[in-house]
Amino acid sequence: MTNFISVQLKKASEVDLAKPLCKFIQQSYPGAEAQAEHCRAAEELSRLRRSALGRPLDKHESALETLLRYYDQLCSIEPKFPFSENQVCVTFTWKDAFDKGSLFGGSAKLALASLGYEKTCVLFNCGALASQIAAEQNLDNDEGLKAAAKHYQFASGAFQHIKDTVLSALNREPTVDISPDTVGTLSLIMLAQAQEVFFLKATRDKMKDGIIAKLANQAADYYGDAYKQCQYKDTLPKEVFPVLAAKHCIMQANAEYHQSILAKQQKKFGEEIGRLQHAADLVKTVASRYDEYINVKDLVDKISRALAAAKKDNDFIYHDRVPDLKDLESIGKASLVKSTPVVVPLSQKFTDLFEKMVPLQVQQSVSVYNQRKADLVNRSIAQMREATNLANGVLASLNLPAAIEDVSGDTVPQSILSKSKSVIEQGGIETVDQLIKDLPELLQRNKEILDESLRLLDEEETTDNDLRTKFKERWQRTPSSELYKPLRAEGANYHNILNKAMQADGQVKERYQTHRDTIALLCKPEAELNAAIPSANPAKTLQGNEVVNVLRSLLANLDEVKKEREQLENDLKSVNFDMTSKFLTALVQDGAINEEVISVTELDRIYGSYTQKVQESIKKQEELLKNIQNVHHDFSKMKQSNNESNLREEVLKNLAVANDNFVELVANLKEGTKFYNELTEILLKFQNKCSDIIFARKTERDELLKDLQQSIAREPSAPSIPLPMYQTTPAAGSKQVTSPAPTPAPRTTVGTKPQPPARPPPPVISAASSSSSALAPSGTAAAPVAAPGASAPAASTASSQAQGPPYPTYPGYPGYCQMPMPMGYNPYMYGQYNLPYAPSPVYQTPGQPPYPPPQQPGYPFPQQPYYHQQ
Repeated sequence: MTNFISVQLKKASEVDLAKPLCKFIQQSYPGAEAQAEHCRAAEELSRLRRSALGRPLDKHESALETLLRYYDQLCSIEPKFPFSENQVCVTFTWKDAFDKGSLFGGSAKLALASLGYEKTCVLFNCGALASQIAAEQNLDNDEGLKAAAKHYQFASGAFQHIKDTVLSALNREPTVDISPDTVGTLSLIMLAQAQEVFFLKATRDKMKDGIIAKLANQAADYYGDAYKQCQYKDTLPKEVFPVLAAKHCIMQANAEYHQSILAKQQKKFGEEIGRLQHAADLVKTVASRYDEYINVKDLVDKISRALAAAKKDNDFIYHDRVPDLKDLESIGKASLVKSTPVVVPLSQKFTDLFEKMVPLQVQQSVSVYNQRKADLVNRSIAQMREATNLANGVLASLNLPAAIEDVSGDTVPQSILSKSKSVIEQGGIETVDQLIKDLPELLQRNKEILDESLRLLDEEETTDNDLRTKFKERWQRTPSSELYKPLRAEGANYHNILNKAMQADGQVKERYQTHRDTIALLCKPEAELNAAIPSANPAKTLQGNEVVNVLRSLLANLDEVKKEREQLENDLKSVNFDMTSKFLTALVQDGAINEEVISVTELDRIYGSYTQKVQESIKKQEELLKNIQNVHHDFSKMKQSNNESNLREEVLKNLAVANDNFVELVANLKEGTKFYNELTEILLKFQNKCSDIIFARKTERDELLKDLQQSIAREPSAPSIPLPMYQTTPAAGSKQVTSPAPTPAPRTTVGTKPQPPARPPPPVISAASSSSSALAPSGTAAAPVAAPGASAPAASTASSQAQGPPYPTYPGYPGYCQMPMPMGYNPYMYGQYNLPYAPSPVYQTPGQPPYPPPQQPGYPFPQQPYYHQQ
């Protein structure tokens, strides 16, 4: 009697997980050791998928364990990798478990770049394999019963979990096998079978009949609900429906049987007979309708024997009234099963391959924190550099410190010599020229990479739009225009960056052209530099003057502030703090990460002292510059001024400004070169990202085109052609047809096949025709002559039914006429029995007896019935 339903496994297409995961790892994790470790884990995950899905699985616990481990790994990597169509794009293709397919179309399948889809299908296989393992258990011992009940409840929980999550995981219509209706029914079927296993165990353990009846009644209820859910839906294999209906009747019959035993124990003999009669009716229904699916002979015999014995005892002894079925008290229900909830990890041997990789939410939070940190550090450094440039500009406008060093009027001040030496050591004007020459090449390289990336997106989007226009609503995939929005926004951002970089390059070149001659003068030897500086009359002795000493002291203090600022900038750049642990702790404690609050708090704690020092440095510089300007005003009054001294002072100022511009230009050009090189790496990653998604889209496009071609192949080759009006409209004078609907032809069976007529008797040669027969060639016989009175029956027969085709005639018998074929005769123009002409009664072939005249009586033999030729 036991016949359990097991679910078929879904089949998956082969996918290489290692390659896209390793690409993401190399882009996201700069450390070589971390990259190597995570890439090894990705390769191990790809091997695990091949073991779980790339080969037929045995109906054994070890195979189920492999599936469960793979499902656990998918759950562990979901928060660590951004699986989507425009990031880590991996297309998973699965076939429908219940679709057998067709000769030309193949089976239904769905391909999605969604890890949730992969998880759903793997969990479906886990439930399906668990149902197969349960069906293979030996139910004659306790171990087999326990294992079967455990696996059925797990399968029920897996299918129920899919029902609750499949729509949110896929964000589109799934295949029929994993649709909520189908998996909901499968979950109920597995629960019913688990309940039946407990019924079998209770029966085997000889528990009380009242308990067994309640267990059986609950199982019947589960089977009935499952049958109702799929009764009018074509989602499950057709052989499932009769099994469910039969199991519902069988479990209900078992419940009535054991309840009848309980009634007998309670001296309710009429109720016993009523329940046994109901049970007998149920099993007879199963035996008559579903015998090819489930054998209930033993149960029928058991119930029949019990019913016969109960009737005999009641008829001879108890004489208890047998109540009607509607008057019987309903049997209680006792459920001992429930769907096992899906709680990760499902495998007891699970080990996270990416244990050291932080979740994606933490990665994103760390990335945002790093951006906040970079903004704060860059802002502080920019403030300090701006203050330094301001100080240099003020000193250059005051010709300091050259003014207090130039007391002779005919030698190069020491500060100018130091600056000239520094410029020459850095390569001088040749260095600036080479850096400026390299910028356009770097810029052009980046523009070409970006343009090529966007061109690939444009080509794929054009192809997608063309196919969408061609197939219209059949082209069911995300439009490229929507999918590429983040990539195009990223590309537009890179365009803006390049445009701003080009503007900055132009400003640097313009600035360089303005100060190029002065910078070139600084690069000359001391003698040429001294000759280029105008000489002036010696100023009066200012050595030892209090004003000069104050200026030197203030300038020394300003230099000290500049040095402190350089050290502070290095300290700001060198501060490093890993926020991963902070974000992980917040994620574990709160289940979410409030990145803004945590980042602002930590940045204030780490960089608060540095930002305070920056502000103090700027404030101190402002006070020093104010004092320097005041003291320099007094110094200018004390100096003897004339045209020569003013011209000399102006040249010295220009040299000081040229030095500052040289330092700033070199820094800007080196920073620009570094920027372009770093941008090249970023754009190459962007190009790889575009190439990867386009490759994935091309694969998806090919799969979808293949499916569409198969679906088109399954469709009718041509639409139904309506009949012409002259075939549907009755002719004039004919009888109107009452029903326009066509009447199907009667089904032909072997028993009703018409038999050929009996062989006619040999012809009788009369004396009247003997003379004619004598003229016939040897080997021929004369035509038979009709017996007297034979024409009347023939005539009546011909009038009562349609005349069928004549018997075959042979040379020498009447009716055979070997006629010449007329010109223009077309043997395919006319039917077999409606020749366009009748044999001529006067024509005869040489050597053949004359053809009988028209007034000759009809053929004496029985007429063959006429069969309408279709």
